[in-house]
Amino acid sequence: QVQLVESGGGLVQPGGSLRLSCTASGRISLIYSMGWYRQPPGKQRELVTSITNGGNTNYEDYVKGRFTIARKNAKNTGYLQMNSLKPEDTAVYYCNAIMGQIGDQRNNYWGQGTKVKVSS
Repeated sequence: QVQLVESGGGLVQPGGSLRLSCTASGRISLIYSMGWYRQPPGKQRELVTSITNGGNTNYEDYVKGRFTIARKNAKNTGYLQMNSLKPEDTAVYYCNAIMGQIGDQRNNYWGQGTKVKVSS
């Protein structure tokens, strides 16, 4: 069974940094794309950034210059480096991936989420 697991969340002071990891496991044929979403308290889930299999990246305006997405295909792992964190970055962060499973069609997968809280 294909699965995504996020890690790296926690409590950080404003201006600090965190690096989130997203690891895919299972009988994976190909990870077509990976992305990060977040859901602040009391708000809807929103896209943060994404990266394609070819390495093309997209960032929402509110994280440009602060967040960086990367992936290591050999380990089926994606990363979100978060710098200059602000209180408004507080949210549950979710990893998303479009992946092909061996013997099955490609599907959209979600991790369980990891909590990030930015406060002093």
